Amino acid sequence: MVTHALERELKRGSAELLILALLEDRQRHGYEIGRLIADRSEGAINFHVASLYPTLYRLEDRGLIEGRWVEKSGQRRRRYYRVTRKGREVLARQRSIWDKFFIALDRVARIRHA
Repeated sequence: MVTHALERELKRGSAELLILALLEDRQRHGYEIGRLIADRSEGAINFHVASLYPTLYRLEDRGLIEGRWVEKSGQRRRRYYRVTRKGREVLARQRSIWDKFFIALDRVARIRHA
């Protein structure tokens, strides 16, 4: 029970960083973002639509990402997101915070990170 709660809190706390990092290089749609998080984490981190899209909407409301609807022939309409300058600044700060956090975890609990 405690482990599940910890996993949920870590996922919630890392969602912004993960999304902003995936949008750093190019624009992506929500389904692709969710799939990449699952793929790159080898299934350790998964976001269901019920939690991913509200996070995207919050990031957009805060001006960290911008979304636009794109229609392609033979495909349904999708909303593509890109990171803004403000989002890049937040991403840099979050990376620094997470890096310091992992270093501190390693010092205390000898938990190594890549």
